[in-house]
Amino acid sequence: MKDFLWVEKYRPQTIEECILPDETKDIFSGFVEQGEIPNLLLSGTAGIGKTTIAKALCTHLGADYILINGSDEGRFLDTIRDKAKSFASTVSLTSSSAHKVIIVDEADNTTPDVQLLLRATIEEFQKNCRFIFTCNFKNKIIDPLHSRTTVIDFNTSGKVKQQMAGKFLARCEQILQAEGVDYSTKVLAELIMKHFPDFRRTLNELQRYSSTGKIDTGIMAVQSDASYSALMSSMKNKKFTDVKKWVEQNVDNSPAHIMRAVYDKMYTALEKPSIAAAVLIIAEYQYKSAFVADQEINLLACFTQLMMECEFK
Repeated sequence: MKDFLWVEKYRPQTIEECILPDETKDIFSGFVEQGEIPNLLLSGTAGIGKTTIAKALCTHLGADYILINGSDEGRFLDTIRDKAKSFASTVSLTSSSAHKVIIVDEADNTTPDVQLLLRATIEEFQKNCRFIFTCNFKNKIIDPLHSRTTVIDFNTSGKVKQQMAGKFLARCEQILQAEGVDYSTKVLAELIMKHFPDFRRTLNELQRYSSTGKIDTGIMAVQSDASYSALMSSMKNKKFTDVKKWVEQNVDNSPAHIMRAVYDKMYTALEKPSIAAAVLIIAEYQYKSAFVADQEINLLACFTQLMMECEFK
């Protein structure tokens, strides 16, 4: 059962195996060559491999590490005060690294007062312990933590996006072949781009679809034209409750993918004078989606504004 989940079974164990931009991978390789880990703040979208590279870095340097989930707000403070401090204050007798490492996953889900406690903990145990923070939104991390860490952004724009998607396609093909699953390369590429750069989400979706023994065009019907037609109809008739229900049922899909699909549909759904306004509305909420705490609320706000300000055919 340990290796049932593909995201764990095929999790990269080394820096070389991680799918990262070359410049970013070189930074981590440099840490290995130096034999030292600074305090780090790894920022990037969900599922891109921040925690994986943090673990791989510790493994390369032979550093003892523990992982603490910042989303577990109820127990997080106690964990920092007790478990983390106990771990950080002792010297490892078996590690080949000069420092222990505490990985704080999803650190942007912690409150400012918790982050202030983390700042104090970094200073208290700087001789014996290093901290690696991962976050989706670095603007939610307080400045004192920024100034005490080396910030690394996992950029996935332009040519870097194409290169990483290509590498991940090859990795997914290896996994499907190892699992004995038939697949269409075209459909696999479409699925990767649909969820890019969320590698974790893509692997979870592949494992779910693979239960049929084949990855083909059938899996791409999840977000059908009929589904979007129903959304457009609800917005046209100003049925807010139906729009809200649609968002709740589909928010697990990429918000960027959903907004793009609505953008494509609006040319046939809206009166011409409303199209320009719709473009501005969608662009605004697409930008906001990179920073908001709740994607469902942001998506519903976008559709509500479209519903109230645009004229549907």
